[in-house]
Amino acid sequence: MSYPPDRIADNGVRQLGLPCPEVPAAHRPFVMANIEDEVILMSDITSFTEVMARSGLRLSIRRVTRDDRALLKDFFEGVSLEDLRFRFLTAMLKVSDEQIAIMVDVDHKQTEDFLAFIDDGTLVGTAMIATDPSRERAEVAIAVRADFKHRGVGWTLLNHAAEFATAIGIKTLEAVESRLNQKAIEVERDSGFTVKAYPGDATLVIVSKQLR
Repeated sequence: MSYPPDRIADNGVRQLGLPCPEVPAAHRPFVMANIEDEVILMSDITSFTEVMARSGLRLSIRRVTRDDRALLKDFFEGVSLEDLRFRFLTAMLKVSDEQIAIMVDVDHKQTEDFLAFIDDGTLVGTAMIATDPSRERAEVAIAVRADFKHRGVGWTLLNHAAEFATAIGIKTLEAVESRLNQKAIEVERDSGFTVKAYPGDATLVIVSKQLR
């Protein structure tokens, strides 16, 4: 199955007509009123937010750094082929080194990438956000390791992403999903997203949530 190339960025953010961004990194408290003028310190990038998934699983979330290339490569090797297809909206056997390099070369302005770890340091989920130039809309794309599915990791990352998007002034948070990805769509509905058809492609849907 093929998808419109202008909808899929090399970094894996499946974009709703948004320009393909570069990609971001790191968590700090959500006080980023003017992100263009903000100076982000390395201590902010490596700081963690501790959260609890609905299953009781403890997660530590931070933004990606350029040192996370091997970590992401190992992570995506643990994501099922079906979920890779859902995440990137194209069939693939593995995520390329070039794609991973783009994911870690972040700019903190148009895109943000959150990594979720369990207590032993294993990376179990990622959530990437890309914003449009006006910062009115953002799109989120989430992936979870196969052995940590159905433990609330995706739900927690989705809500973390929505919190972040709200804090930086985003009005609408969206995701593009395959109609076959019913589990993700259920999670998004549970988090207050609505579902509508994707224009021009009956195999896809757009899920969206008004944040403001």
